[in-house]
Amino acid sequence: MNTKKNTLSLAWVYTKMIFHSWFQYRVNAVLASLAVFCREATGILVIYFTLLKFDVLNGWNMYELLFLYSLLFVTYGILIIFFTGLRDFWKIVRNGTFDRFILRPRGLLFQLIFANADWFAAVGHGGLGITLFIISAGRVGIVWNFQTIAYYIAAIIGGVLIQGAIFLFLATLNIYLLETGSIKELFYYNGRKFAGYPISIYHKGIQFFMIYIVPFAFVNYFPAQFLLRKEDMMYYPDIYMYLTPVVGVVLYLLAYLFWRYSIRYYKSSGN
Repeated sequence: MNTKKNTLSLAWVYTKMIFHSWFQYRVNAVLASLAVFCREATGILVIYFTLLKFDVLNGWNMYELLFLYSLLFVTYGILIIFFTGLRDFWKIVRNGTFDRFILRPRGLLFQLIFANADWFAAVGHGGLGITLFIISAGRVGIVWNFQTIAYYIAAIIGGVLIQGAIFLFLATLNIYLLETGSIKELFYYNGRKFAGYPISIYHKGIQFFMIYIVPFAFVNYFPAQFLLRKEDMMYYPDIYMYLTPVVGVVLYLLAYLFWRYSIRYYKSSGN
């Protein structure tokens, strides 16, 4: 019990230190978060003006697409609070910080998760996600009751775990490859761009990639289908709409086992 309390206490200390560090200069913090918000919002504006002309995209109207995007931004906003250390793991390896983590009497993954958080990205992405949710949630025909709210929360948690597992897997590859920036760009950031639209508009190969290789479809598309019941769901098994939390937990456990196995082979970069 004392160990658990000490761990939670240390996590809280880490969180307060990071928060105070990122927001030491409040005006800069607000402007930086606003810059992230505006940068990501430009892509949403493109969709908005496109649909002003074409009205729907494969049966999805503007508000339904905004709801689809809101899931992507909300989950990333939460993700980056806890997994910044995994996103930037290559930097930690290269500058020797990870060597210091190894010498400390705490779990390595615990330190990576709680020793850093990109609050600018978290506030920018999360704020945009919440904004899109507020704009769209009441205009897409969702009946918000206990069932749909519980599902939405479970889907958010599952979406965070799925992306956290991808970050953890890519971070683990750094142990073997040292530099994985191009792999991360290909498998995570490009996949995330595809996830902004209904996967039914893509070629079968991309759909396979989004469902079975880097399962972004379970982050926002299938959860949105559970709540919206769009006609293009007919191309996929109905069970997929319920699997986001399961996929998140299973994928994260697999990534964690890969991490535990691989960390034994870590060699310092020497910097």
